[in-house]
Amino acid sequence: MVDLPSAETIEGAIRAVLPPGAPVAFARARAGREVVLHTTRDGLLPLLATLRDAAGLDFAQLMDVCGVDWPERAERFDVAYNLLSLSNNWRVTVIVPAAEDTPVPTASLLYPSATWYEREAWDLYGIVFAGQADLRRLLTDYGFEGHPLRKDFPLTGFVEVRYDEVEGRVVQEPVKLTQDLRDFDFLSPWEAMTTLPGDEKVHLNRLAAEQAGQAIEAPKAP
Repeated sequence: MVDLPSAETIEGAIRAVLPPGAPVAFARARAGREVVLHTTRDGLLPLLATLRDAAGLDFAQLMDVCGVDWPERAERFDVAYNLLSLSNNWRVTVIVPAAEDTPVPTASLLYPSATWYEREAWDLYGIVFAGQADLRRLLTDYGFEGHPLRKDFPLTGFVEVRYDEVEGRVVQEPVKLTQDLRDFDFLSPWEAMTTLPGDEKVHLNRLAAEQAGQAIEAPKAP
């Protein structure tokens, strides 16, 4: 079994190559086993370049770029970059804050795979990446309104797409849910059935036993 490096080892190696005054704050995740680097939008690309090119680090693979929505914050989004160093078997996460009107610089010039992930983050969260030439929707349908992974996005969406047999084409229309679909009975079928078929004799026997017990315990008249 391969021994995984400790978070202290990874953090020490990163600190050794960071330039003085770099806008980087270290944190830990997963009970202190994973290293997380918090940085600013201006410091993002220099930090990613250092992690990729510095001798002894070799974080050459960008595994994922994802968003996190914090609606109560002024900068409501966090953009998380998950990096992997195959030569060292190390993983780190870089997090940078963002808002709807403050784009994050694209990482596609350093990691070509970032284009796909940034398109996904734009589609699902509405996070804008400055310098990304291919910022198109990726997972939602044509004409989709809004960004579905935002926490204030309505659960039913805004529009639905269906094939209209009369018009012979795909149409988009506002979502309409009938009242029958809004009422849900979360009670288990087994809990809802207080009497199962075949239990009649059981109830009669229990009732007879209770009545017999009450007759025995009843005080006798003087």
